[in-house]
Amino acid sequence: MGRLWQIVASRPRLAALAFGFLAATGFQPLGLWPLAMLAMAGFAALLADAPYAKRAVWLGWLFGFAHFTFGNNWIATAFTHQAEMPAVLGWVAVPLLSLYLAVYPALAALGARALAGRGRPWVLAFALAGCWIVAELLRARVFTGYAWNPFAMVLLGPFDRPGLAALSPWMGTYALSGLAVFLSAALAALLRERRYRVTAVVAALLAAGMYWPAPAAREGTVRFTLVQPDLTQDRINDPRHYEANFVQLAQLSEPRVPDEPRLVLWPESGLADYLSPGYPQHYYERMTAFADPLLARQRIGRTIGPESLLLTGAVNLEVEGERAVGAYNSVMAIDGAGEIRGTYAKAHLVPYGEYLPMRFLLEPLGLSRLVAGTMDFLPGPGPRTLDLAAFGKAAMQICYEIVFSGEVVDRAERPDYIFNPSNDGWFGSHGPPQHLAQARMRAIEEGLPVLRSTTTGISAVIDARGVVREHFPQLEGGRIDGVIPPAAAPTPFALLGNALALFWSIVFLGLAAVALRRRDG
Repeated sequence: MGRLWQIVASRPRLAALAFGFLAATGFQPLGLWPLAMLAMAGFAALLADAPYAKRAVWLGWLFGFAHFTFGNNWIATAFTHQAEMPAVLGWVAVPLLSLYLAVYPALAALGARALAGRGRPWVLAFALAGCWIVAELLRARVFTGYAWNPFAMVLLGPFDRPGLAALSPWMGTYALSGLAVFLSAALAALLRERRYRVTAVVAALLAAGMYWPAPAAREGTVRFTLVQPDLTQDRINDPRHYEANFVQLAQLSEPRVPDEPRLVLWPESGLADYLSPGYPQHYYERMTAFADPLLARQRIGRTIGPESLLLTGAVNLEVEGERAVGAYNSVMAIDGAGEIRGTYAKAHLVPYGEYLPMRFLLEPLGLSRLVAGTMDFLPGPGPRTLDLAAFGKAAMQICYEIVFSGEVVDRAERPDYIFNPSNDGWFGSHGPPQHLAQARMRAIEEGLPVLRSTTTGISAVIDARGVVREHFPQLEGGRIDGVIPPAAAPTPFALLGNALALFWSIVFLGLAAVALRRRDG
């Protein structure tokens, strides 16, 4: 072991790149969490041996560059679903994005190395955990934030059990990332001290925690029909398929029990019709089969049945005079009479997907959004709860915004469940399972069930323990009928949000200070 580490440590830059890449294999769909934690342990050992802080920053940046390049490889696939830019640009965009994202592991490495100094692996383990929490909090906020794949995701168990993510109600996702980093760095410290028996015990406890059975399930009362129509991107964006797409959704939503009250759930992007009144007529004629939003809503009402309610992804317009100046990516609640019962507008928009940042500069250079259309989407006001009467109180999180820990529900009006419609058809093979995993984490930390309806998968019913009750895999069409799982009691994270993550950061940094004093004392 010592000889092997000497070889690795003799090439620290190459080792940091390799450890960053391997640490990303803990994310779905690979889920190689032991390898990911060993890679993080190797990175921690490199930091402990770094001769000075500048070297630690460089190692952190190299680790982050490889880590985010592999973990975000699905972004490259998005470039194959539009015609404005060459698909090969996707394989340039991913490492370019990683050049920036790598700044955050570099900052964590700098903070930890500055606090711990050289050759103090236990001090560094605590310090790196605390600094990693702060770095992930910053990554989720700076420049609108990019919260995809916090390191905590490697602690999420298989579909039928939460794994060590069961701790997230008391920590939050970013603090759970800090715990994962600490455990990895602690393994490195134990191996450095050749305490192999203790290392084996810790590894066994980790494995037991990852596969510990979930608590007993509870059942709810609200019936639902969740639809996955399997509409690929070329069909969604082609006006020739708009009516066929609606027929596909309608056929999958037909009542199986006449006049049974149900909550029907349709995905983002599947419905082309403009459903809100008040737009210039030419917009309805372009998108709606009846050229009339009332008739379009009444057709939906006949589809779902008189006692049911539909939650569907939709587009609403911001209109000035005869011209739309922006759009809202929305969820609309439509009842059996075709009446609008509520609307939610997406708050966390995807840069380059739903709007083009610095359009005045980038558009002349030939850059455009990665999805169809030139009109930018506008952000909504943030989390809100829709009271749907007999169908409970619903929080809405459209697609990407479900990944933002602590920003998915209105804490002043706690919902009964979260509806997460999405279009994952441009996410490749790695994106959808990573997206589902992050939705599971929101369910656990908030103590709320999550219902995901997607165009091509992975649609799922997730209970408040993070257990996937039912799901449809990618590129299959179908429906799931059942009863919405009940919410759990409000968790500490549901009450405190990311203030809880900051508390744990302070705890880890405080323990680092104590360990440093004891070692030097």
